[in-house]
Amino acid sequence: MSTAVGVLALQGDVREHLAALEAAGAHAVPVRRRSELEAVDGLVIPGGESTTMSRLLGVFDLYEPLVARLREGLPAYGSCAGMIMLASEILDTRPDARHLDALDVTVRRNAFGRQVDSFETDLDFTGITDRPGADPLHAVFIRAPWIERAGPGVQVLATVPGGPAAGRIVAVREGNVLATSFHPEVTGDLRVHQYFVDMLKEGIC
Repeated sequence: MSTAVGVLALQGDVREHLAALEAAGAHAVPVRRRSELEAVDGLVIPGGESTTMSRLLGVFDLYEPLVARLREGLPAYGSCAGMIMLASEILDTRPDARHLDALDVTVRRNAFGRQVDSFETDLDFTGITDRPGADPLHAVFIRAPWIERAGPGVQVLATVPGGPAAGRIVAVREGNVLATSFHPEVTGDLRVHQYFVDMLKEGIC
């Protein structure tokens, strides 16, 4: 039986994550209702606009149920805006924006700049590119955040290799919660999604 992974389908690049998860061997389903949230083994929070996503969680009556499931140990992966939503502290956000407090990190929204400052680079990613024969991970950053503080229980998986942002943290894991600043769902490289699906299978089996 395949692992059921939800993609929060309120806003953002939902279809791309659904397709990548299916290709990585999961049973991927959109999540818009509490009953759908309760039926999944893990959840992806996609890129998009974090303050809009925060508001829509309230509109769809999903904020409290999602916080509760995360506290109970629901595995989660957040990309870009999803990373922001999972953080315990967010810099440069609206005062009414809510977050999920599932990762002990401080995230800065739009840290790399505006849409015109979007960029691509190759990354070393612990657990993926350190395997024998593995190529670097090509990462696409679109109005991306970065992590300014990672708590003692947070494993840093990837940092920016060069340029003005060299050394900035762009991928982390804390227990069964994974987050990236970049968008692996748009590159055709399934390795981050496979990493998350493997995390779920290890926890379920």
